[in-house]
Amino acid sequence: MASEDLIELKFRLADGTDIGPTKYSPATTVASLKEKILAQWPKEKENGPKTINDVKLINAGKILENNRTIAESRLPVGGLPGGVITMHVVVRAPLPDKNSDKVHKDSPSKMCCSCSIL
Repeated sequence: MASEDLIELKFRLADGTDIGPTKYSPATTVASLKEKILAQWPKEKENGPKTINDVKLINAGKILENNRTIAESRLPVGGLPGGVITMHVVVRAPLPDKNSDKVHKDSPSKMCCSCSIL
């Protein structure tokens, strides 16, 4: 594949730092991009994603679907020949621990998180 066919992407994290840029084939899936992000996630950053389901990629205001390719995601590649496309990375907040003692007030068997109901 000619290098002109490759699409150069970088991934902007919430704190403004970037992963990349790196060139990808238009046939690369969004799930594959997320795997690359997980592998390259800065180790010093707290609350990093654990799986690709914890990551959302946003380009031009649209959340990209895992099963689609870069080409199918209709990235605006024609505007800037040789330009780098920046995608924004959003990490889903971790879910609370299911085994926590904090329960909703409708469950009187344990103390509620804020109501002090037994």
